[in-house]
Amino acid sequence: MNSQTTALAASDFDAVKTAGAYMPLTQFGVVDVKGEEAAAFLHNQITNDVQHLDASTARLAGYCSPKGRLLGSFLMWRTADGVRLLIAHDVQAAVQKRLSMFVLRSKAKLSDATPEIAAVGFAGDMRAALSGIFDALPDGVHVKVEGPHGSLIRVPDTAHQPRFLWVGPKAEVEAQFAKLDERLRRVPEQMWDWLDIHAGEPRITHATVEQFVPPMVNFDVLGGVNFKKGCYPGQEVVARSQYRGTIKRRTALAHTDAATPGAELFYSDDPGQPCGLVVNAAPAEGGGVDCLVEIKLAALENSSVHVGAADGPALTFLPLPYAFPADV
Repeated sequence: MNSQTTALAASDFDAVKTAGAYMPLTQFGVVDVKGEEAAAFLHNQITNDVQHLDASTARLAGYCSPKGRLLGSFLMWRTADGVRLLIAHDVQAAVQKRLSMFVLRSKAKLSDATPEIAAVGFAGDMRAALSGIFDALPDGVHVKVEGPHGSLIRVPDTAHQPRFLWVGPKAEVEAQFAKLDERLRRVPEQMWDWLDIHAGEPRITHATVEQFVPPMVNFDVLGGVNFKKGCYPGQEVVARSQYRGTIKRRTALAHTDAATPGAELFYSDDPGQPCGLVVNAAPAEGGGVDCLVEIKLAALENSSVHVGAADGPALTFLPLPYAFPADV
């Protein structure tokens, strides 16, 4: 997600909030993990439970370094012969290569399915537009239905509108675009980035690799970490960050004039050192940029926070659509 991309028109936002819109999503890559031990292999590598992932559910998860820092984040779900990962395209090759190094004797194989698979996002009332493609729409967040044209997954609502993600064979997906164009407005892919930001769902991209332990980007709140599963790289660090009592850094939603992923944040009470990082950014409605920022909670209390330098563009913080658990 990058603010240095196509600005979104007012009519794009209107379409999402009223008639409905769809957007081809080329910012993602797809990794397929196939084989009889695909789930068992992944279960031992990532932050969420794969062994108990059923055929009608998708889950968020992360892949960490041994120090517990996120190398990538993805949505995952079962396929007929394995597990599929939808991941930011600019980190896909590195994550796939690193995971492949640990397959060893497991009966599992990773492959880049991006050339053959397309992802499309939908926002708004989709019943009519998707009725000819899928027999039913998933009725809850991260519920998945399968059809002859691929998978349809419900993702968190934004702007009071339901959102769906369709991932399927590229030729079959693209063959439906003409029909979709008759019923929906096609909007730029940056709209999906904006929708994810307002859902409070961070995405690890190249600019933020190895910057965050999962709770720092709210993955514990979003269901992207299972603290009861067995070991995975970085598991002890992630568990310690959760159980030692207080989490001092979180990810917040903000608006500013300009920001790019990976930019440092500074706050007025301690301008000499950064207090956080921009995680994701997308063009905002009415101009400027909306972003998710990882930040020291202390910096949110009574300070002004700025991008890039103590006198850089100021952040205006907005409410997230979910609450943080109270420290116990």
